[in-house]
Amino acid sequence: MLGTLIKNAKLILPCGSIISGGILVKDGKINAIFRDEKINTDGDSVIIDAQGLYLSAGFIDIHVHGGGGFDFMDCDPEEYQHIANVHARYGTTSMLPTSLTSNAEHLKLLLETYSTFMKKEDFRSRFLGLHLEGPYFALNQRGAQDPKYIRDPDPKEYMPILKKYAPLIARWSAAPELEGALDFGRELLKYGVIPSLAHTDAVYADIVSGLDAGYKLATHLYSGMSGMFRKNAFRYAGAIESCLLLDEITAEIIADGIHLPEPFLKLIVKVKTVNRIVLVTDAMRAAGTNDTRSKLGDRKEGLDVIIEQDVAKLPDRSSFAGSVATADRLIRTMVNVAGVTLPEAVKMLTINPAKVIGVEGSLGSIEVGKIANIILFDQDITIKLTMVDGNIIYSSGI
Repeated sequence: MLGTLIKNAKLILPCGSIISGGILVKDGKINAIFRDEKINTDGDSVIIDAQGLYLSAGFIDIHVHGGGGFDFMDCDPEEYQHIANVHARYGTTSMLPTSLTSNAEHLKLLLETYSTFMKKEDFRSRFLGLHLEGPYFALNQRGAQDPKYIRDPDPKEYMPILKKYAPLIARWSAAPELEGALDFGRELLKYGVIPSLAHTDAVYADIVSGLDAGYKLATHLYSGMSGMFRKNAFRYAGAIESCLLLDEITAEIIADGIHLPEPFLKLIVKVKTVNRIVLVTDAMRAAGTNDTRSKLGDRKEGLDVIIEQDVAKLPDRSSFAGSVATADRLIRTMVNVAGVTLPEAVKMLTINPAKVIGVEGSLGSIEVGKIANIILFDQDITIKLTMVDGNIIYSSGI
C-alpha cells in the first residue's frame, strides 16, 4: 500500500516544541517522523508539500451535540455522518457525540441509533463513545436543559442501560450532590464509564465526596455550576471554587470566548495549569451554519434557541444554549485571549482529552505508531487539510 509523505511542515510535538519536518503515513498510522534534512522522498509515497503549515494531531472534542443543522438527539444515523463532516472541516477528527436531558425512551433510542451508526465502516470522524449529559442534574443549574426531564439518579433506570449499552458510553455527566449520585458514579466506574460532574449546586463537601465516587472531570466549568454563597453570614465554596481548588479535577471549558471571557480563561489556566484543561465546543446544531434560529436537542421537541453575538441563547436570553463554536475557534481563543502558546492550546484539544477518555495510546499526538488523525493549518488556525485513519477527508488550498 502506498504511503503518504507530508513534508515542509511545522510539526507540533507532544513535548511542546515545534520542528520543521514531516511525517510518513502508512496503513493508517504514523510510520515515521522526519526533520527536513532527513526526509526520504522515495517513489513509493504520495507527497504532500505542506508549504510551511502547522501539522498537528487532529482535535478531539469530547463534548459536541451537533453541527451543520443536525443534532445527535435527532437519532438519525444518516445525519451523524453530516455532523462529522462539518466538524472535520474545522480540524475535529475524533469526538464524543453528546446527548441532552430527555426521557428514558429517547435516551434508549439515542443509544440504539449510535449502535447502528457505529456498525458502518465509512464514517469520517472517529466516534469514541457517547457522552450522556443528564438527566441527573440540579434543577437550579439546568441552564438550557429541559426542566421537565430533570430527575435524580435511579438504579432502576440506569442499571439496565449500563448492562446493555456501557461499551457505547464514554462518559456520563451528573450532579454529584443529588440523592443516589455517589452510588451512580461508583456504578459508572465499574462499567468503565467516566463520571463527570455537571449542572450542579454542589458545595465543597459534595465535590470532595464526588471525587471518591469518580467525579474527576468537570463538565463545562463555570457553566451550570454553583459559586460561592453565604448562609448565616458564613461563606461556602460552590462547585466552581471547588473544581478550581482540587488538583484531581480536570476542567473542561467552552473556549469560544463568550461562555468564558478573558479573565475567566486566564484564571483557569493559572490555577488548573495546561495539563488539567480540556477544550470543548459544546456545539449545537447551528455550528457551521449561518442560522439565526435553531433548536437545541431533537428538531421535534427540542428547545427553541436564537443565534446572536456568535453564541446560542434561549429566546428570553436568560441562558446560553450551547455554542456554535468549532474546534479551530477554541485554539484561536486560547492563544489570542487566554495568552497560552500554540502548542499549549493544541495540547488542550488533543492529548489532554485523549488522556481523559483513555485513548492516549493511539490518538492525541504526533508519535510513531499512533493513528494518523492529522490536520494542517495556517497561522490563523484555518484548517487546510484533515486526515482520519490516514485518509484525506478534507482539503482546501493545499
